[in-house]
Amino acid sequence: MATLWTHKDSNIRKTWLLMTVFFAVVMAIGWAFSQIYGNPGILVFAVVLSSTMSIASYWWSDKLVIATTGARELKDAEAPDLHNIIENLAITAGLPKPRIYIVQTAQPNAFATGRNPEHAMVAVTTGLLERMNRTELEGILAHEMSHIGNRDMLVSTVAVVLVGVIQLMADMFIRRMWWGGSDRDRGGQAQLVFMIVGIAISLLAPLLAMLMQLAISRKREYLADASGALLTRYPEGLASALEKLAQDHTPMQQANHATAHLWLDDPYQGKEKKVSWLTKMFMTHPPIEDRIRILRGMRVE
Repeated sequence: MATLWTHKDSNIRKTWLLMTVFFAVVMAIGWAFSQIYGNPGILVFAVVLSSTMSIASYWWSDKLVIATTGARELKDAEAPDLHNIIENLAITAGLPKPRIYIVQTAQPNAFATGRNPEHAMVAVTTGLLERMNRTELEGILAHEMSHIGNRDMLVSTVAVVLVGVIQLMADMFIRRMWWGGSDRDRGGQAQLVFMIVGIAISLLAPLLAMLMQLAISRKREYLADASGALLTRYPEGLASALEKLAQDHTPMQQANHATAHLWLDDPYQGKEKKVSWLTKMFMTHPPIEDRIRILRGMRVE
């Protein structure tokens, strides 16, 4: 039986490997388009744009998420038990206590956001507080605190921005080819090969980027499960909570694709018992049955 730290370290390595490949893809696409048009500035543009957008999104992402979900801050007097659980977890994790928000919806769910531990926030739904016992709630909140401790907001923000940059570059290439053509000599087989490669990249790169973003999101969920179980020293608490989530099919009015990856469980309902490998590739979260199985296969040393 694998130990908790084995799962945690493995997911960290896989996530950063995916991020490295992701950056390499952006650079490769920028280089390819710069070769097609004979303009090295395109590569510089790709680097500057991806860096600028990553920083801006990372800095203001928490405000955008809160506004999108309609969450409101929950004061200590409104939910003293909830504040007490989070404060204890924060002390155990060596993190500042995050602000606590609540989302008015019957679907049991939660998310964490914030650009760093000092500006973090954890949001829970009213349905979550109604459905979970204290042990299950502690397991879920430990999962969310782990997202904060693992700096997952940075990883997910950069991934989302890189997808946008790749889609933007692909769109710019197609538009320029359609309206203005290449700046190079249009004759010759070499130029024809460059154009064919450019078209192929423009069509396939956005799909590849999206798949890589989703893969990173799933890895971070596995990592937060493992880190949260380590924090509480009781993996069964989160496993039991996930079982309840798997049985729940309550729709969420606040669900949207931009923030779906932040939630503890996919806010879009319609879960399946068996998920094909192809379906898994397009999921923001790992199959909940897999998460439960891994948690129950762990032992905390």
